[in-house]
Amino acid sequence: MSVKQAALSGVRRAAMGTALLFLGGGFTHAADVNFSNIADENLEDALRGGSLLYEQTLLEENKPSAGEVLAAAQADYKRLLAVLYDNGYFGGTIAISLDGREAASIPPVQPPSTVSKVQITVEPGAKFKFGRARIAPLAEGTEIPEGFLEGKTASLGVLKNTASAGVSGWRNQGHAKATLSGQDLTANHADLKVNADLTLDPGPKLRFGPLVVQGESDVRRERIIDIAGLPEGEVYSPDEIRLATQRLRRTGAFGAVALSEAELVGPNLTLPITAQITDAPKRRLGFGAELSTLDGLTLSGYWQHRNFLGGAESLRLEAEVSGIGGGTGGTDYSLGARFERPATFNEDTNFYAFTQIEQLDEVSYFSRQFDLEAGIERIASPERTYTLGLGLVRAETEDVFGEDKYTLLTLPVTAEFDYRDDPLNAKDGFYIKAEATPFLALSGAADGLRSFVDVRGYKTFNAGKPVTLALRGQLGSVYGPTLAQAPSDYLFYSGGGGTVRGQEYQSLGVAVGDETIGGRSFLGLSAEVRVGVTDSIGIVGFADAGYVGQEEFYDGSGEWHSGAGIGLRYNTSIGPIRFDVAVPTSGPDTDENFQVYIGIGQSF
Repeated sequence: MSVKQAALSGVRRAAMGTALLFLGGGFTHAADVNFSNIADENLEDALRGGSLLYEQTLLEENKPSAGEVLAAAQADYKRLLAVLYDNGYFGGTIAISLDGREAASIPPVQPPSTVSKVQITVEPGAKFKFGRARIAPLAEGTEIPEGFLEGKTASLGVLKNTASAGVSGWRNQGHAKATLSGQDLTANHADLKVNADLTLDPGPKLRFGPLVVQGESDVRRERIIDIAGLPEGEVYSPDEIRLATQRLRRTGAFGAVALSEAELVGPNLTLPITAQITDAPKRRLGFGAELSTLDGLTLSGYWQHRNFLGGAESLRLEAEVSGIGGGTGGTDYSLGARFERPATFNEDTNFYAFTQIEQLDEVSYFSRQFDLEAGIERIASPERTYTLGLGLVRAETEDVFGEDKYTLLTLPVTAEFDYRDDPLNAKDGFYIKAEATPFLALSGAADGLRSFVDVRGYKTFNAGKPVTLALRGQLGSVYGPTLAQAPSDYLFYSGGGGTVRGQEYQSLGVAVGDETIGGRSFLGLSAEVRVGVTDSIGIVGFADAGYVGQEEFYDGSGEWHSGAGIGLRYNTSIGPIRFDVAVPTSGPDTDENFQVYIGIGQSF
């Protein structure tokens, strides 16, 4: 008898109460669930998880109607059967009754008016193992699931994954039309063995044909093809399809992007690819407001055009006023414009240019500045991004050393590596961003190099009630000019939400007489323990420390300060809402009782 016949023959037979589910009281309370005589605990958990009826018992509000109960019961036959198959039970029986009537026999158009008792009876039978487990032919380097071996549990899921892995192996070698051409599955009930013979048909090795763009778009078609960067004429690769889709989506110009392979092979063993494109709204207008007891009121707004010149170019104008009524200096202003052109030099290299006028009225210095910069952004992979720019900075500053005017020619370089599982709420992985900005003083100031490195790591333990350990290190340096010659806004301070929580904003710098200025070296250390209390709520304990020194590199002659506290996290679809309370624990100034920080996303 085949596996399918053996399993289906017992789907609706009544059996002894090996597994029972009782629902009572008209579904006004969650029912008790009892599974007995099932040695496989994983199977018991899987049956609970696979049952819609069991899911209904967990509802505290919106109790199901009798019709909904019947629908769930009739769906549970296939769902529970799939669970049995996936765990190697091919001779099991399932029975579901509503007030003593078999659910399968009740017409869906005539459900009972009420249901007071539901009983599910599952007898798994014996577990089957693989006898013969073969799949051929396989492409070189194909990795087959470990469970597809003689003597392992004959799981239907393993069979599906094995067939999928075999087909994917050939597709990765350029055989885009590889298929599972044959499958011979038989069950030997006497030996409790399933023999599986899977046959693959690789089909011919294909090369990419032309990219055919479908759908109405205001982006020029030749630009769509350039941005996608599909290598026409090269050997087919599913990774190239994925990358081309990502390139089109990250422009922001398209609301929907879907790349599909042609059903038929084209001339000379080529495979045409079709791109279905839908434009996103071209213009966006946004406003924002943020109120902080420490920083005061911040108002911001922007206007953006996402297809400025017809080639998916982006132009964004933005303005911000911050520090209104705050305690971190005076009021800051900024007005800027940024232009981006995707796929300028190749499909993964973008061009950017921006200009900005900014006023910073900080605790320790005042600055008016004009920035102009242009450069390239290289997206080496979804995790690795590099930028190289050429900029001009014109500034007027006032600090403890007096007034200064300077003009700098800059060459900013950045490298970013983001291997976090979730940028807003990372649980595992790491993040590194390194910045280096050589600057040439055309007037005022002095030549030098500003560098900054931000390193973060995450590790989560205990999947049930997750505990995440998060660590962060920051290292900064200004090399070349003396403290008096260095641009004021290139120097480093510590204190506040981005460095040391619990300490006042930019409270730690270098003392010059009775006043303070930023340092030429900075070291920041942070550690958090994040504990998940429920799916939505978490608590956090944290400690931060910061160092600022007059020297170019850390040598221990500067000042340290630290802070610690606790926080609450509430998970939302856009990231966790963060509420932290911190107190200073060491340093020159520890008079403040506490600081409060509120935001979206983890602190780092």
